[in-house]
Amino acid sequence: MDEPLYERSTQLLEANLGDELVALDAEGGNCFGFNSVATFVWGQLTSPKTIAELTERLVAEYDVSREQCTGELQELLADLIQKRLIRVRGGAEPSPTNSPTI
Repeated sequence: MDEPLYERSTQLLEANLGDELVALDAEGGNCFGFNSVATFVWGQLTSPKTIAELTERLVAEYDVSREQCTGELQELLADLIQKRLIRVRGGAEPSPTNSPTI
């Protein structure tokens, strides 16, 4: 079975503020603030990625254990899906225990 791929589902107007991002969905009229980790993940999703690929890149970039990274990444991806910023192709969507703030 193929791993699900995560990809952007919308185009946002973006402005970097240091290592964070402010993004505007002009069509939907929504504004989003991404912390540094969400900004990093959003940047990686310019092309479709699996959770495994994203985890590898996050572990290489940040001082975090693979287990903690995977859990928090699943929560972030679920939050981005709920906000309709990304979509998943194949497999099941992540199911968060708590929805983090991005």
